[in-house]
Amino acid sequence: MTPETPSASSRLWWKLVRFGFRLLYHEMAFTYDSVANVVSLGQWWDWQRCALDFLPTPNEGRILELAHGTGRFFMDLHQRGYDVTGYDFSRQMSRIAANRLRKHQLPRRLVRGRAQQLPFPSGIFAAVVSTFPTPFIVEEETIAEVRRVLMPGRCLVFVPSGVLTRGGAAKTILEGAYQVTGQRGPWNMDIEDRFGKYGFHVAPHTVELPRSMVTVIVAQLT
Repeated sequence: MTPETPSASSRLWWKLVRFGFRLLYHEMAFTYDSVANVVSLGQWWDWQRCALDFLPTPNEGRILELAHGTGRFFMDLHQRGYDVTGYDFSRQMSRIAANRLRKHQLPRRLVRGRAQQLPFPSGIFAAVVSTFPTPFIVEEETIAEVRRVLMPGRCLVFVPSGVLTRGGAAKTILEGAYQVTGQRGPWNMDIEDRFGKYGFHVAPHTVELPRSMVTVIVAQLT
């Protein structure tokens, strides 16, 4: 049996979804924090912070944050004592993050570029972390570059999703929106096999919060 060919209306829908996300990360980046707060019922920043418990201690070395966005998690990392460098493709996100860090008088170690081409020497980071990245995080070019810049035996930690478990009608509506925009459901590839090709062992973790559950993926170099 051959896979069913997507209908014209289905193809149009997914083009619109991709266009919407592109606007959110670029031209409409100034709305990102407000949108994130609404679609998580105020839990977005707690979801991000779930990654902290899976990182090495600050004295073990530098941290690279992929897709730093508006800089909120960068601030959390800095406040925990990490020597962190932020990296993002979006010029608009970089500008917002730099302004936020300047306002709080924090070092603005932000670099702009594609995750598939990291401009860093090999083996310099104790961990790479990313919260709510787009699918670039599981592209083979990204995985290869992450492996290259990590110290031996170190890890990539990323948060792909948070799921609302309480919130009444608002929760039901938002979870429906996550479904129709492709943010729920299985990966379209075996991530253990994909990361395994590059020497990573993948371990998924579920963190339960009072009103939601968060998935944290730890890809450890073996």
